[in-house]
Amino acid sequence: MRATRARRVLLGVFVLLAVLASPASARADAVTGWNQIAAAALQSPGTATPPGAGQGAVSTAHLAMVHAAVYDAVNAIDGCHEPYVSSPRAKRWYSQEAAVAAAARHVLVNGGLGIPAARMPLIEAAYQAALLPIPDGPAKAGGIATGEAAAAELLAARAGDGRFGPFRFTEATGPGQWRLVPPATVTDPGAWLKDVTPFVLRDPDRFGGHPPLRLGSQAYAADFKEVKAVGRADSMTRTPEQTAAAEYWGTTNATATMASTIRSVADTQGGTLADHARLLARVYTNAADALIVTWRDKARYSFWRPYHAIREAASDGNRRTEPDPAWTALIATPPYPDHPSGLSAFGGAVAHTMQHFYGRDRATFSGTTPGGVTRQFTRFSQLEDDIVEARIWSGIHFRFADTEGARIGRNVAHWGSWHAFR
Repeated sequence: MRATRARRVLLGVFVLLAVLASPASARADAVTGWNQIAAAALQSPGTATPPGAGQGAVSTAHLAMVHAAVYDAVNAIDGCHEPYVSSPRAKRWYSQEAAVAAAARHVLVNGGLGIPAARMPLIEAAYQAALLPIPDGPAKAGGIATGEAAAAELLAARAGDGRFGPFRFTEATGPGQWRLVPPATVTDPGAWLKDVTPFVLRDPDRFGGHPPLRLGSQAYAADFKEVKAVGRADSMTRTPEQTAAAEYWGTTNATATMASTIRSVADTQGGTLADHARLLARVYTNAADALIVTWRDKARYSFWRPYHAIREAASDGNRRTEPDPAWTALIATPPYPDHPSGLSAFGGAVAHTMQHFYGRDRATFSGTTPGGVTRQFTRFSQLEDDIVEARIWSGIHFRFADTEGARIGRNVAHWGSWHAFR
């Protein structure tokens, strides 16, 4: 009977991973394994923010909640660092694996993250499968209790944090003003991210970036000409490698791809389960805060995308820019303003957090898209640089939006890495 039940549970987990996630790393531990499950569940169709509509930024904030709870649970047992929200009473011999599973499951099921009800049985199956190899007894029970307590405290601390609020970006038709790019018909339903309480930052406006370049400036004209030439769908100047990079970051869910990259770093750079709990908590809280700052700036500046800037260049007051009414980007444009770049902010935050955590830039790791395309990296800074360039090659961002986004990510990560999980 027990063997039959185990087979049913493991079959459910197999379905979960096969349907929702990329192939699991052979070196995954409980922390990276639950990252894969959580990231996949949050990216699946039917969640509160559909693909291409700000889902990546929103799911990053929800992953920050998952991994902050996981960290507090593991740290309560390990006892080597300061808590994030709470430090439940725990013994050093409690099962850290049980604590990870209980904390992650509790946030995913009870956190109001917008995961559809149809996914919940699969999350439960993954939970039961994670607990099955752990021997029954006080260590397992203590780990479960610690994980659930840490998650409950995290959710209580995040209650009323501004998620799922009413704000939406407003379209306008003047020069430099943002409006939807066809075929999109609905603005970002996750625009409320700008009003979410940060995870570590005390004042997100302190970290806001510089405004977009003036439409009439020579610098704007230079960035305009660059994206017009290399970002167009039928560009004659974009190389095959540039096209591959643009498609890698742009044709499948970039947050799922980044999750794969983060897991690869943890798997290849070594460390204990407690190390990985702290690493992923720090990465995701810094990244979420960088995106909150970025969405605040997007709302503040509401700057047009290259699509309209190039098609309507006759209205920008810059004699150095030439309109092309038929211009189209290589990658479909997301339904929110250009400046600053969200994915560049994400990349800057992840890269700088990794540099701070490991004390170096050089590292060999990879990332795999949900579609199974893998890209190799040899430095953390290469990840950030790759995204900055790829969004220009995609035709969806001006260079100044990308570089400013990356700068926001770096600054937020620098502050966050010194002020939490110490």
